[in-house]
Amino acid sequence: MKYKLGDFVRFVDEKMEGYVTRIFDEQMIGVTGDDDFEIPVLASKVTTVHGHAGAGQKSGTNAAVVVPVEDFKTQGVYLGVMSDTKAASVVHFYLVNETSYQLLATLTTEGAKTKGEYLGIIAPKSAVLVYSAQLADIQLWPKFNVQILFFTPQDIKPQQPLIFTEKFKAKDFAGSKKIVPLVNQQGWLIRIDEPELVLDAQKLKESFFKPAAEKQQEIERPKNEVDLHIEKLRDDYQFIASHDILRIQLEHFKKALDAAVVHQLPEITFIHGAGNGTLRSELHKQLGKHQKVQTFLDARKEKFGYGATKVIIK
Repeated sequence: MKYKLGDFVRFVDEKMEGYVTRIFDEQMIGVTGDDDFEIPVLASKVTTVHGHAGAGQKSGTNAAVVVPVEDFKTQGVYLGVMSDTKAASVVHFYLVNETSYQLLATLTTEGAKTKGEYLGIIAPKSAVLVYSAQLADIQLWPKFNVQILFFTPQDIKPQQPLIFTEKFKAKDFAGSKKIVPLVNQQGWLIRIDEPELVLDAQKLKESFFKPAAEKQQEIERPKNEVDLHIEKLRDDYQFIASHDILRIQLEHFKKALDAAVVHQLPEITFIHGAGNGTLRSELHKQLGKHQKVQTFLDARKEKFGYGATKVIIK
């Protein structure tokens, strides 16, 4: 397949053009025009329009640059994920190298088949496109396996090789976007060379004996009314499976209830909606055995109907 997601193409037999937003197989692609309507077309029936570059056309050079030892940066390897500037339904994955090392990097995807997607040298302070995908197909994305070696001709000890393996889910892109360094576009940033977490045993011990007043300051005070509708909790709710939705709602409920107990609120109301009654039933089941709950009842039927539960805390 000579075309990639995000390529700008023109139809051979019609006065139409657009961006490649889907690759069905070796012969068939999907092209989306200005009307945002995706048209399936044979790859042989379109041609590349030169002079148009999508979000994935930047790459670093491999020239070695001598950096003063005091300025040599040893940390900062990321996977940046951002939407194509022209075809928003397509996302591009960049390997971002903010270090002063040259990186020898590979990307292999593991799905129905294992496939090598990228092999190359990423220069210091540069970013390279390594993969593209349809955001709507996130549940079908393969598992990513990134392997990285560090190199410098200077008298500086290299970092240990990195292996990053991840099967992305919609929740991984629920957070707010930020500027992806070196690419300078809004996107999601995933740290690959995350420093190893070292626990301070003494501080951990001290945290168990903090006064209640200090613990209150650490736990955010919840609102008097907590809406558990999934669209209020997550921006990516349309990508989440129904069983995961219930789990997320219950986790948010438990967190808010615990916070209400810590802050000694007299009562708190959970808006769960009527629906099929599953969430309401689960809430009532847990409230019934919670030691700090005095009682619970339907909250203001004239306002919520049977879609909310008021909890009275001991």
